[in-house]
Amino acid sequence: MTDLEQFGYRQELNRALGTRDLVVYGMIFMVPIAPFGVFGFVWHDSGGMVPLAYLVGLVGMFFTAMSYATMSREFPVAGSVYSYARHGLNELAGFFSGWLILLDYILVPALLYLISAAAMAPLLPAVPAWVWVGGFVVFNAVVNLIGMQLSARVNRYMLVMELATLALFVGFGLLALYGTRVGGGLTLRPVYDPARFSLSTVTGATSIAVLSFLGFDGISTLAEESRGGERAVGRATLLALLLIGALFMLQTWIASDLARGLRFSSPATAFYEVAARAGGPWLRLVTILASVIASGVANAMAAQAAVSRILFAMARDGRLPRVLAKVHARYRTPYVSTILVAAISLLVGLAFGERIDDLGRIVNFGALSGFVLLHLSVINHCFRRGRSGDWLRHLIFPLAGLAVISYVLYEMDAAAKELGACWIAVGVMYWLVMTRVLRRSPALEV
Repeated sequence: MTDLEQFGYRQELNRALGTRDLVVYGMIFMVPIAPFGVFGFVWHDSGGMVPLAYLVGLVGMFFTAMSYATMSREFPVAGSVYSYARHGLNELAGFFSGWLILLDYILVPALLYLISAAAMAPLLPAVPAWVWVGGFVVFNAVVNLIGMQLSARVNRYMLVMELATLALFVGFGLLALYGTRVGGGLTLRPVYDPARFSLSTVTGATSIAVLSFLGFDGISTLAEESRGGERAVGRATLLALLLIGALFMLQTWIASDLARGLRFSSPATAFYEVAARAGGPWLRLVTILASVIASGVANAMAAQAAVSRILFAMARDGRLPRVLAKVHARYRTPYVSTILVAAISLLVGLAFGERIDDLGRIVNFGALSGFVLLHLSVINHCFRRGRSGDWLRHLIFPLAGLAVISYVLYEMDAAAKELGACWIAVGVMYWLVMTRVLRRSPALEV
């Protein structure tokens, strides 16, 4: 019996991805240069302590990654936190974890397209944002429909481009800090400024910074397309997260010291103004183009692939319309889910054209709320139900992750929490219709 058959599923998706492909996918999903697009927003909310906000985010995401690694070994199926909470807790928790994580994954592509459009505005102001959004949506949908093998090849090239751009910024940034262009070198103020520090300030900024980490969890959605064994997803998740966390802190530390005394024209373009200070107009142009390609193509492509797999898993279990579980006969991809995600991304991108920061907070609310149920799943399934006796991995780590994430949620912007509550209310109504009106049994048999 295969890993999938013991959970009542057939192997339908193409197992074509090795551990290296999964790590690259995770890094691409998180985007090594993700802080480029949100640096100005985190700078404003953190009082200039941007790398500290990323450090707090990394700590919380590390514990979450450990929980993902645990559950990916226990349940090597597609669906990410939806599948883990469904098996680790119960049907109701599974549905709502999937519903919450959908708020993240469904909105992330649109957010990335808007970030890319905002970056292009100074270069081509005559081109409206909807043109960029539409072009990115169509391109990424076509690549994802063809299959993950093509996406994996594209991802490798994108990762090289992003790392090369980051190396340029780091190199010229350090030269500017220790030379005559800026001077003063690296300081400790971006990590800890006693004049501006407060726990609520840092955690409030972390609620935006953590957006850059969202993606390591997307690796788990490819469990049924991995050929590296049951531990490959967990290893790739942890490795990708730690590598990206180090890169985030390095670039934002340099950028924060470079930003001393600058007045940004817009939070959405703050990092590119810092890049111009480090290396001149040419470096500003390079970072803009790299950010556009990374966010609008590579990251959004990975995001669309991830959410289509979650829709596929939930539809296969009857929790969403079964048409979303249809697999293309030739490409062996969930093509109906992929097309639906593309359409939603286009609509959301048009609706939130001038509200990038609000959309980012809503995305984080969905992801972080889903992570709460993930940690509870580990404790219930492994420590309580399975009596593993592993106090560190199955109790202390999940509780630590739960504490960090819960506090960040508590300090999150009120509007994001209100919109998140509305999303939960819609989920409650959908669940009631499904179970009370359509009479679908929530019972789970494994």
